[in-house]
Amino acid sequence: MFANRSRLNKYPLLPFFVAALLLTVIASGCTKRGSQDGKPRIALVMKSLANEFFKTMEEGARGHHAEHKDLYNLKVVGIRNEEDVAQQVDLIETIIAQGTDAIVIAPADSEALIPVCKKAMAAGIVVINIDNKLDRARLEREGIQIPFVGPDNRKGAKLAGDYLAAKLKAGDEVAIIEGVPNAFNGIQRKAGFQDAIAAAGLNLVSSQSGNWETAKAAECVSAIATEYPGLKAVLCANDSMALGAVDALKTAGRTDTVYIVGFDNIEAVQKLVKNGKVLCTVDQHGDQLAVYGIEYALDILNTKAAPADKETPVDLVTAETLK
Repeated sequence: MFANRSRLNKYPLLPFFVAALLLTVIASGCTKRGSQDGKPRIALVMKSLANEFFKTMEEGARGHHAEHKDLYNLKVVGIRNEEDVAQQVDLIETIIAQGTDAIVIAPADSEALIPVCKKAMAAGIVVINIDNKLDRARLEREGIQIPFVGPDNRKGAKLAGDYLAAKLKAGDEVAIIEGVPNAFNGIQRKAGFQDAIAAAGLNLVSSQSGNWETAKAAECVSAIATEYPGLKAVLCANDSMALGAVDALKTAGRTDTVYIVGFDNIEAVQKLVKNGKVLCTVDQHGDQLAVYGIEYALDILNTKAAPADKETPVDLVTAETLK
């Protein structure tokens, strides 16, 4: 259904030697399109598989593939940590060299991955962006269009921020633990938190990067809690950092006086939401994010449709919604 059609079908009246020349050119290209069984090959390139969110994403993709093995072949790769941009670039270079029909990527950096994605597109590979949105201005400068399939992170963060604000009063001190500074999804989550903080008249006393990491976030929150004894809440741009905030506030003996907000709805944080250690988190349906990207890649390969962004669901998760 999704197999590539031979280019020779377009030229039925060409002399034999011209058709042979075309075959030679095609065979000598840098990418061999289509697998031996005729099914398109999809490569899923993720960030750190040490992060529970991306493990969930991988499980969702593999589950979808298990149910649709007749439609496509799947290759899944990830990097050591979420800041290892160079390794992610190397992974894509390898995938280009080995040959694939589509790449579905959750980029570690919103700009640094664009050149290698452009290289993949030049090799005839469909590229779909999930999770962390590639920088639109840079894409325009490069003269390419890569569709983003994923949630509105700003909207999701504001949902959580508004829920928190209803528990506080104007002037209360709050802090934000950001993701990696050059990651679009982290920037948007920070903006969504700021939208809610400003609307409620809360006092943002500190905003620091936890680099998406539990240990780094714990270090930041420990310092903030010491500097601001009146701190009422910490809004974390992902759940791994929310876990770090929980650890830091537990050590400081302030678990019951400071609210914690997360983002991602990983299983470890769900448990903390249920028992009141985390106020809320945001579900961007990580188990389905890669699936959305894979299905869109297959659709483009099949229909040759022009790519366009697709917004996916995002939902607030609280103790009440988990009952």
